[in-house]
Amino acid sequence: MSDTPFGFGVPPEEPEDGDEGRKKQPSEGGKGAGNPFGFPGLPGGGQGGADNPFAAMFGSLNPTDLGAAFQQLGQMLSYEGGPVNWDMAKQIARQTVAQGTADGTKDSSVGPAERAAVEEAVRLADLWLDGVTSLPSGANTAVAWSRAEWVEATLPAWQQLVDPVAERVGAAMGDVLPEEMQAMAGPLIGMMRSMGGAMFGQQIGQAVGVLAGEVVGSTDVGLPLGPAGKAALLPLNVEVFGKDLGVPKDEVRLYLALREAAHQRLFAHVPWLRSHLFGTVEGYARGIKVDTSKLEDAVSGLDPSNPEQLQEALQQGMFQPEDTAEQKAALARLETALALVEGWVDAVVHEAAKSRLTSAAALRETLRRRRASGGPAEQTFATLIGLELRPRRLRDAARLWASLTDARGVDGRDDLWQHPDMLPTASDLDDPDGFVHREHLDFSELDKMLGEAAGGTHQDRPGGDGTRGDAPRTDDEDDSDK
Repeated sequence: MSDTPFGFGVPPEEPEDGDEGRKKQPSEGGKGAGNPFGFPGLPGGGQGGADNPFAAMFGSLNPTDLGAAFQQLGQMLSYEGGPVNWDMAKQIARQTVAQGTADGTKDSSVGPAERAAVEEAVRLADLWLDGVTSLPSGANTAVAWSRAEWVEATLPAWQQLVDPVAERVGAAMGDVLPEEMQAMAGPLIGMMRSMGGAMFGQQIGQAVGVLAGEVVGSTDVGLPLGPAGKAALLPLNVEVFGKDLGVPKDEVRLYLALREAAHQRLFAHVPWLRSHLFGTVEGYARGIKVDTSKLEDAVSGLDPSNPEQLQEALQQGMFQPEDTAEQKAALARLETALALVEGWVDAVVHEAAKSRLTSAAALRETLRRRRASGGPAEQTFATLIGLELRPRRLRDAARLWASLTDARGVDGRDDLWQHPDMLPTASDLDDPDGFVHREHLDFSELDKMLGEAAGGTHQDRPGGDGTRGDAPRTDDEDDSDK
């Protein structure tokens, strides 16, 4: 778990020695600890208050331009919905996509030939995966999306991820103020929440728009961002991804289709997984707190009618959140769960592709390094909710799943997804061999025991005498045998 839960910096290559390589990476302006809402490096992203995520959220406007900015945002500031103006986010994401990426690549509609190629790649990927996992196909359809279509399809998932955090941020001021101060600061609180909804919408829209220019499918962040049962690839981004790799385009597409189809299997047939991951984000949000004393001192000297004074207070750390134990625990759970998801996909896809694609090993390493260098998905996810997915956790998880396959077979490995309590923990990722060779409970016997406990008074269960399988005999039965 990162010591800076509100953002992260990662090395250009994944260090095999864990944190050592990360220490060599200098932090960049606005990026890293304490800046989940500033979206460094994105157009319009917050630049001020690198150690203060609230300042970053509100600090992207220059005080001299504040009047003009508020006039432009007047309609959106009247929004009375949830903590984020998602109509605004969608509009800005679409505008960002329309502007094209930094390399000059413009979005374009997907043609029939590209759709057919994606459908064929996913079909073949599912066929190959049948031999390396006991989980059946999770993709009812295969779709090819443009960048704009990716934005439309994934916004509902982003909303589910971001709203809990945004709601706590927006309510932080009112939560910590004494009741008598709330009446005095009422106009300021309302202004802050209105600004928060607008700024969240603006910056999330920019982030999602930039991300749409680089993702290759619907599961790049290790979460099911698209509709259930739809395996999706973005042909334009797949082409850009493979441009300088020296690998045939068909192989790149097929390898990425394997990863997408593997994710789909996992999320379709592990019913608790999605709610577990998204619920952990909500747990993180519930832990957001601010320094009450600092807030009271700042508010007491503010003039709600003076937006320049408000912005200056924000940039000076008025709403610096506290690093709570609850947040650390939630982030640790989420980090471990995502590492297990990505490690399982990495191991399964490698097993399916290694004997069929000549470039499988090279593509695997390219994707690992892409993740390790803080690729677009990881950067955006970290800035939105403060998660750091440690690159070395991915490698450790992949090794553990591969070792489990050797020791217990495909079925034994995949059976661990039946319940979250059966999965390896963070400490098991540190000692994968210990987990693999540890004696594990026979869950078929556990099922018998639970059935007996639940129906111990009934006489119509298998066996007809109140026993089931190898259940202990009663005293009467013992006597009759004498």
